[in-house]
Amino acid sequence: MSDEVTVADPALDEWRTYDEFAAGIDTFRLPNTDLAGTALVLTLDDGSSLSLDFGAGTVDWSGLGASGTDPYDAVAVRDDVVFVNLPLVSREREALTVVYSTTSHRATVIRSRIAAEAVEGTPQVAQEFWAATTDGGAPTGEQPGPSRDLIGKRNVYRYSPYHLYEHVYVSSQRYAWQCLEGVQRGHGDMDLSTVWKFADGLYLFCFREFRIAVASVWLHDLGYQLMTTGIFLGLNGEGAAEHSRAGGHIYPLGSVSYPDAQPV
Repeated sequence: MSDEVTVADPALDEWRTYDEFAAGIDTFRLPNTDLAGTALVLTLDDGSSLSLDFGAGTVDWSGLGASGTDPYDAVAVRDDVVFVNLPLVSREREALTVVYSTTSHRATVIRSRIAAEAVEGTPQVAQEFWAATTDGGAPTGEQPGPSRDLIGKRNVYRYSPYHLYEHVYVSSQRYAWQCLEGVQRGHGDMDLSTVWKFADGLYLFCFREFRIAVASVWLHDLGYQLMTTGIFLGLNGEGAAEHSRAGGHIYPLGSVSYPDAQPV
């Protein structure tokens, strides 16, 4: 029998569940804003519409083939840009996220949905994206859409005193991450991601993990503010759908540019 002692590698420890790493990840998030008494009608780029009528902590909504009354979470990420998430209770395992501008009258809509069963090699939480306009006035500026602007950038994200993550944006389809501080310290992966430019310095960043059932929607403000606001939807350690808020500070580390062949 060998007397060799095996030293545990922290990166090989048990993979943390979504609810374990998400606890407290909204500590440095921007404060919520109250939209009670306001209403919004969005026209999506496929010709359909989404109506939102905000009350005291809940929103009556209709669109995307469904309707309901659900709680909402809103953050004014800039004076004229609002990030709104609907952690749906009327429809199990779904979330709707809307980002809109009160000056350009541009918007994006993201639907995140947890599939009934896990499929090997496919993230269990899928996402759909729409560019939209609001009924607040005539739209101006560029329509939000897919962007390659983050490719090659490397940032650190501080969400709380106990959450510090590094992101490297490697292509239009994937990003790499590692946890520097927190319960996932030593863990990392390369997951599917989508980046849309919303406005100057504002980027919608969404990822879908392979190893656990979780996806996220973030709005990175890479302008003067260097803050990010986001949400998670995933399955917790008990296998139930769970919604979480997130947000914090962005610290750019640098970027690289490719001299010839470019990433996808």
